[in-house]
Amino acid sequence: MTVNSKSHSRISLRQAAVLLSVYLLSWSNLCLADETRFEFDGHTKTRLVAQTFPDDSIFHDLTGSTSFDAEADLRLNLEVDNGPWSFNAAYQLFALYGERVEYSRGIQQGSGLFINRLPEDDRRLFDLTSVFTDANKFAALHRLDRLWLGYVNDKTVLRIGRQAISWGNGLFFSPMDIVNPFDPTMIDTEYKAGDDMLYAQFLRDSGDDVQAAAVFRRNPMNGDVESDAGTVSIKYHGVSRHAEYDLLAAVNHGDATLGIGGNRNIGGAVVRGDVVVADASSTTVQLVTNLSYSWTWGGRNVSGAIEYYFNGFGQKDGRYDSQSLAANPDLLERLLRGELFTIGRHYLAGSLMIEMTPLWLLTPNIFLNVEDGSALVQLVTQNDLQENLAFLGSLNVPIGPKGSEYGGIEAPLTDRYFSSDLSIFAQLAWYF
Repeated sequence: MTVNSKSHSRISLRQAAVLLSVYLLSWSNLCLADETRFEFDGHTKTRLVAQTFPDDSIFHDLTGSTSFDAEADLRLNLEVDNGPWSFNAAYQLFALYGERVEYSRGIQQGSGLFINRLPEDDRRLFDLTSVFTDANKFAALHRLDRLWLGYVNDKTVLRIGRQAISWGNGLFFSPMDIVNPFDPTMIDTEYKAGDDMLYAQFLRDSGDDVQAAAVFRRNPMNGDVESDAGTVSIKYHGVSRHAEYDLLAAVNHGDATLGIGGNRNIGGAVVRGDVVVADASSTTVQLVTNLSYSWTWGGRNVSGAIEYYFNGFGQKDGRYDSQSLAANPDLLERLLRGELFTIGRHYLAGSLMIEMTPLWLLTPNIFLNVEDGSALVQLVTQNDLQENLAFLGSLNVPIGPKGSEYGGIEAPLTDRYFSSDLSIFAQLAWYF
């Protein structure tokens, strides 16, 4: 069903900025005599990403054996509270320079499966992203990642606008988190991308709550707002003496979706899990379960977690070449939409967060495709250098044979693979 058939009627970033200015001026005049709280903060982040490629990688053909990319990110957060009403906006400015900016442009069609390029709003209700330039090795853009108006009282929370929600009990893989989940291997997860939605939460006297969200999206092929492109969901969160549980019912991109999950303390450990069933071209199940535990080891605080994930949308035969993937449209659609990030069916993930010092955390991670034996090994370091200055870095090493998920799946070209060797991520963040 088409709700709005004209993509050119979308609110642009410039129009949103004008409306925001008018709104804030009007509110400040109306509430001048009231106790209105303004909170302004933000950060700058500078990143360097270095990556190496084997000779038979399709990326080696495009950029050589190594690539280097530099990124700069400015985020400004504004929060205004006046009694039960609140307003939140977040402005982002990105600048990117490097080989990936250039070579990914040439394979942009379908490259979202393998390359994180520029943020875009093609699927969102409002186009709040504007690209200044995208040429040669340089790209720059700005966008609004949050823009919502909210109301809250003792039992109710209501918000409308661009915002983010996170649901589910997965630590790495999150099948119940059906709106903009994080890539399990992502290093910087400080902010989740926002979407245009109506959100409501109702609190019960028992401590339980009901959350509901309606996400409005466009079909990127024609720009129309369509019900089959959106998400309507409701989740009940219950609390008992020893455990918590979640019940989910949703229609996500036209697919009826049901989920159940929860968490429970067992001894000193916490067990979590979710089961999500989607009525796609066939009834498909996703399952995640994990165990986490904290202890002291050699005088250092350590937190460990292990997680199993079953992806019912993954390839049943373990073949990841282009023709085999094309025969699985349910999987491809979810990869392109950013709902899934894996192409197999059975995964194990593990992590140890070691407090080397009160200001330095060292975290080795591993993501294992159980079926093909390939894996991604990460070593993440997080250092608080000063009160408002933090360093985040990682060494990432894919392991596996050619044709495997992490070893590099086959590219359409003969004897070429979407493969990489080790990569390094380094980020310096300053908060104000």
